[in-house]
Amino acid sequence: MKAIGYDQHLPINDANSLFDFETETPKTTGHDILVKVAAVSVNPVDIAVRTNNEPLTEPKIIGWDAVGTVAEIGDQVSLFKVGDRVFYAGSFIRPGSNSEFQLVDERIVAQAPATLDDAHAAAMPLTSLTAWEALFEQMGIDPKNPTANQGKTLLINNGAGGVGSIATQLAKWAGLTVISSASRPETIQWTEEHGADFTVDHHKSFVPQINNLNFDNVDYILDLKGLDQHWNEFAELIAPSGKIVSITGNQKPLDLSVLKRKRATFAWEWMYTKSYYQTADMISQHNILAQIATMLDKGTITSTLTKTLTPINAENIRQGHALVESNKMIGKVVITND
Repeated sequence: MKAIGYDQHLPINDANSLFDFETETPKTTGHDILVKVAAVSVNPVDIAVRTNNEPLTEPKIIGWDAVGTVAEIGDQVSLFKVGDRVFYAGSFIRPGSNSEFQLVDERIVAQAPATLDDAHAAAMPLTSLTAWEALFEQMGIDPKNPTANQGKTLLINNGAGGVGSIATQLAKWAGLTVISSASRPETIQWTEEHGADFTVDHHKSFVPQINNLNFDNVDYILDLKGLDQHWNEFAELIAPSGKIVSITGNQKPLDLSVLKRKRATFAWEWMYTKSYYQTADMISQHNILAQIATMLDKGTITSTLTKTLTPINAENIRQGHALVESNKMIGKVVITND
């Protein structure tokens, strides 16, 4: 099968940073389905992995969003049949979606939204899973009880990014008041179009800005940009018994003791945890994506696609990486075979 990969950690403007090559088509067993890939998207994790300097002895295939058609199923598969159109984010410990075919566990896959084309659907899995798990699992917000969530406030650091754009929509659906950070006129407009009630500038201290909005504190904080820069501000802003969740990591130790008096909670969100450790609740990602597909089909939430490239090859994957690396990307870039 055809695939796109790398065997050196090179700048993305180097033609060898990602290249086309041929490899064996994988075979299905157990819960695996073989998907003929029709569209993929590029996420910041692609750049982080491509540039992480791990030693490589053969080309590595990355990519963590895909839409495609089931071409073959394993002997334990019960959720899908050959011919089903599906979408998913994949696993961190298996070859990625930048290939003609991909092997993926059925328990982290769902039927693709029927009303969306491949490009719009491929923009959604990773960001939707991350936002859903952060809000409704790690923070414990009940999405089925928006009345109880009325008056609760959520600060999203980097609301114009892929995860932030979905988190804003999901939080509004769940009944929360959303304060989203953005720093440019176009990103401010983007976050407001996706439902943010207020915007603040993440290049400035959050505390006075949020106080100027007549909020003494916030009930929830979702960090999608940088803990090191804002940790002390988060600690000051979080309400008693509030919850802070981050996907970004940190470069220096976090002083968790600043949360003690408020009895506040801090948690990490890593979308890959369930498939990485094969947890008992791994099938929850199938269920989440099924719910996301329904919400997309009903128009409850909208796709965050803003850029499409065709076809799926090394040149276009490199272009997608360059767009994400620019840190100017609003929404998602998708590469399709259409």
